[in-house]
Amino acid sequence: MGGQVTDIKTQARNSRRVNVYLDGQYGFSLALDVAASVGRGDNLSDEEIEKLQARDSEETAYDKCLKYLAYRPRSTSEVRRYLREKGVSAEVCELVAGRLERVGLLDDRAFARYWVENRETFRPRGRRLLRQELRAKGIDEELVVEVLSGVDEESSAFRAASSKATRYAGLDDEGFSAKMSGFLRRLGFDYEVVRETVSRVLLQRGEEGAADG
Repeated sequence: MGGQVTDIKTQARNSRRVNVYLDGQYGFSLALDVAASVGRGDNLSDEEIEKLQARDSEETAYDKCLKYLAYRPRSTSEVRRYLREKGVSAEVCELVAGRLERVGLLDDRAFARYWVENRETFRPRGRRLLRQELRAKGIDEELVVEVLSGVDEESSAFRAASSKATRYAGLDDEGFSAKMSGFLRRLGFDYEVVRETVSRVLLQRGEEGAADG
């Protein structure tokens, strides 16, 4: 494929990529940043073209990751899985992951903390379920233990129960307890936390009922 660069044209549908022409014919395309090192009149060998295309693969994968990370923080495992699904080679996956880590866009400790804090704020759950979620995201068990050590399960369970209480308001105490216990167990809270939380919510419910009466 080697030859002389006779033209470099920006792609009509993607201004961040260019088409490189060799000896008057289309040769290959490159990301704009990679193409900055190529000029008209350059003579490119097969080896040089191969290196340019390798850099292009890395830049393309990196750009994909930036868009993927724009929605929410991701774990390193999630990013690697995403790139593999996009057909990116293992070598490029590692190069891109390394770059993202160096600039602070990939940090499993920060991600794990974000995940737990987000759950605590919007969808409280017990350590057991949080552990399952973090492990599914590829977070190392030692890091999982570290991050979950600060979770206040009693507080989380009470907030979760309080948000659900109105849905079971029409039930008697026995039915309320059964429904609430099942709900909290599904959120990963252990037996003792569930028992204490249901008792606490029942007491609150009774006090509110007495006040209304």
